[in-house]
Amino acid sequence: MSARIKAMDTIALGGVEITRVVERHGEFGPLRTIVPGMPDPTPVWLAPDHHDPATGGMVAAAQTWVLRSGGRTILVDTGVGNDRERANPVFAGWNTDFLERLSEVVAPEDVDVVVNTHVHADHVGWNTNWENGEWAPTFPNAAYLIPRADFEHFKGTEVHDDSVKPIIDAGLATLWENNFRIDESLELEAAPGHTPGSAVLRLRSGTDRAVFVGDLLHSPFQLTDPLCNSVFCLDEGQARASRLRVLGRAADERELVVPAHFGGAGAVEVHHAGDGFAITTWADFPPLETL
Repeated sequence: MSARIKAMDTIALGGVEITRVVERHGEFGPLRTIVPGMPDPTPVWLAPDHHDPATGGMVAAAQTWVLRSGGRTILVDTGVGNDRERANPVFAGWNTDFLERLSEVVAPEDVDVVVNTHVHADHVGWNTNWENGEWAPTFPNAAYLIPRADFEHFKGTEVHDDSVKPIIDAGLATLWENNFRIDESLELEAAPGHTPGSAVLRLRSGTDRAVFVGDLLHSPFQLTDPLCNSVFCLDEGQARASRLRVLGRAADERELVVPAHFGGAGAVEVHHAGDGFAITTWADFPPLETL
């Protein structure tokens, strides 16, 4: 993975400003292992932004989306975090300057809302930071929105203990179910399957639309074959149903689809194409580059 990457880029949708802050960019493991339904040979159009043909690796990003909406600052997912003990070695022992780069966009104490689309290690890590010998909230003045179903499912795991429990203990967590409205432009909606509490965040501002889909997608190939799950989907049937529903609405309403981990331009508009979807256009975020 790249030690240094382009830290941020910003676009506006209606009255909402969206900034991309990347924690780390590069290969996150073999693409066929992460997305087992990937055809052989791998579609050539996935390279170079989403697949490295030389290694077979999935090119992706761990990143946070920073939204400015209604006078507040909202973070969508908080990445892997530093100095974590993880069963998955891909996410263990990271030591990046992510928090410094995020601070170029917003000071941690000025974050108003943190959205965890689900409770996986690479989505909740920077919820907390190691301070004075314990894990403490990184964003001390924020309301952390955590799906209740995931809170219950992941209790007692290492991820819960270092990245969720300290938030609960500090009284900063809101455990929500079904739907949760953040403001007039932003609403959380349950989209289970990847995990029991997986959620998407819908943005509607003026004539612009977007949907932050978390791990509903790991590879753009899943747009062309929405029945194709990642290896991490806990309920395969539910994951497929959620993917079809969310992408179908995105195509119908011209929502910009913003996955958690896409490299390249990071987000995409889609349209219906047979039993799946096809790319209409990529977002205006420039591809990630090594500095």
